[in-house]
Amino acid sequence: MIGAVARLIVPGRNPIGILLTVLVGIAGAILGGVVANALGAGTLVALVFAVVIAALGVAALTAFQSRSAGGNRFGRTRRHNY
Repeated sequence: MIGAVARLIVPGRNPIGILLTVLVGIAGAILGGVVANALGAGTLVALVFAVVIAALGVAALTAFQSRSAGGNRFGRTRRHNY
């Protein structure tokens, strides 16, 4: 669920699949819980941290996927006029 919320927060098309979304959500939930626990914060703060961390992960993976696919920073491929 955290990964799905993170995908909704990140604007634009997200070329990552459902499995990677789930993995990013799990990682965000774990890291958010650890950070909130270290700060002595409550459950709601842990949820917010989890979503923010997962959203950053989705954004990073989206940028990495679009660059490795030959797109520019807007996710579009270059057109060559030959």
